[in-house]
Amino acid sequence: MQLSKQRGKWRDCQLFCIGIILWGLLRHQLFGLRRLTASNIKIGTWESPLPLSQTNWVKTQLEKKNPGLAVEVVVIKTRGDKIPDAPLSKAGSKSLFVKEIEDALLQGDIDLAVHSMKDMPAEIPKGPYIGAVPIRKIANDVFISKEKLHFSELKPGARIGANGQARMAQLLFKRPDIKIVRLQGDLDTRLRTLETEDLDGIILAAAGILKMNMGMRITEYLDETFMLPAVGQGALCIETRDNDYKVLPFVTKLDERDTRSVIMGERAFSRRLGGGCQVPLAALGKIEENTFSITGIVADPDGKKIIKETMSGSRD
Repeated sequence: MQLSKQRGKWRDCQLFCIGIILWGLLRHQLFGLRRLTASNIKIGTWESPLPLSQTNWVKTQLEKKNPGLAVEVVVIKTRGDKIPDAPLSKAGSKSLFVKEIEDALLQGDIDLAVHSMKDMPAEIPKGPYIGAVPIRKIANDVFISKEKLHFSELKPGARIGANGQARMAQLLFKRPDIKIVRLQGDLDTRLRTLETEDLDGIILAAAGILKMNMGMRITEYLDETFMLPAVGQGALCIETRDNDYKVLPFVTKLDERDTRSVIMGERAFSRRLGGGCQVPLAALGKIEENTFSITGIVADPDGKKIIKETMSGSRD
């Protein structure tokens, strides 16, 4: 009888302890969610007008889709900012503008990071996670001409500003007579180069120009049959920590299924071919009538030879 009472008390004690543990876990989750909702999500980005504009757009969308959520933008100085005149192909890799922001994310200094998808390395290290890919509206490049001439109207030997190995290779393949001047710096700096370097024109991504409300500067949109864009061009990457289940529910509301599928296809193409700033490759994916297609190129840096292929299949 005494033994039975002792066992009953021990069982009651166990149940009490389990209840305390479960309540503690539940309280921790509820408190964490309440704290996150009541205070801030911190978004990190690097210091330049275009990244800041993109990040403020993400901030607005997060607050719009998550009433009561406050979002703070944190500007992070990156190695890419400190060596603005070095080409990415020589300064390191696309991760030049990404790594310091990812470090801040993993250390808990920020909760999200906003990048241009084309700046993301082909391989993402363990820890960060692509939490959302918002809808991509345009992937193409544009031509901005000093004299309002279309690219086909340029005189032999014209001086054209451009950056990106694949972009420059495609230009030389189309027009081996032109002189390419490598563009550096942020969008405003590249636009000023049109005057300071006595260029006939420059080629830039349409998305950045439009995001900064500079569409009036565009002379000509270049379709993908003329210029295949960089992998991920025109899309945003919103990174979270891969185990951050408090932040992810807020972020996934910005994810657009078709854009994400297309971007992941382009990035798979890049990984397969060892993509990075040193390899002149470009790709553009599309989803039409439940069919996924992707066109990709690999080129010689001097543009003498380009291999181009298109593949398609079910989107699933």
